[in-house]
Amino acid sequence: MSGSLKNIKGTIVLAGAGKMGGAMLSGWLAQGCDAARVAVIEPQPSDEIAAHLAKGVRPNPSPADAGTVAAFVVALKPQAFREAAPGLKPYVGAGTLVVSIMAGTTIATLGEVLGGHVVRAMPNTPAAIGRGITVAVAAKDVSDEQRATADGLLRATGPVEWVSDEGLMDAVTAVSGSGPAYVFLLAEELARAGVAAGLPEALATRLARDTVAGSGELLHRSDLAAATLRQNVTSPGGTTAAALAVLMGQDGLQSLLTRAVAEATRRSKELAK
Repeated sequence: MSGSLKNIKGTIVLAGAGKMGGAMLSGWLAQGCDAARVAVIEPQPSDEIAAHLAKGVRPNPSPADAGTVAAFVVALKPQAFREAAPGLKPYVGAGTLVVSIMAGTTIATLGEVLGGHVVRAMPNTPAAIGRGITVAVAAKDVSDEQRATADGLLRATGPVEWVSDEGLMDAVTAVSGSGPAYVFLLAEELARAGVAAGLPEALATRLARDTVAGSGELLHRSDLAAATLRQNVTSPGGTTAAALAVLMGQDGLQSLLTRAVAEATRRSKELAK
């Protein structure tokens, strides 16, 4: 889809260049997008963003100076968006593609506040290393060409999955949007458990961190299902089986994650009100 970025006729405006917005911008430029065709609305650019500005990305242009905006990407926090919205609306024309990566902000809200043709997306933080996963849903008035453009913009940080039901986005947010925090918590608590079992803290931390990271990479590279990979580690009657009897027992990991995802889904719906 990188070709679709090179073929965009008009300006790409990125509103918000924090970690996620910055990762997207880096991805666009790495894919060959012309820096001069990109503008960033960011009052306090980081050193990384400043380096992109030095390559020709335009900082904080007025709506008139931005020219015809083909794609307007909103990478602000929802709270900041509400405050900034009046100043952002003039950048969006009747034919502008609006791509939002804000949690809990609906297509209807985006269309009402900004206008344009809206794609709502939910990436996650591994986007910072090009290993994110994004789920997107398009408004009915988004054309095939605009959808391809949105796909190219989002795919700069990892694979993209498209859904047709916006109602799924709350569960998506709970699973993949918030999911990295669950994995980091696993590394955190595995290290604590190692210390409780007698390991020095530094060693327990290293073992937990590298085990979680290595297992994730194995899962990424393997064609096998996660359940199969788990079974491959588990010898009947062995140490892993003893641990899994606890983790997979009543009130174990499945129950906890089901409750956690349900609660995150509820909160996402609440934020959208």
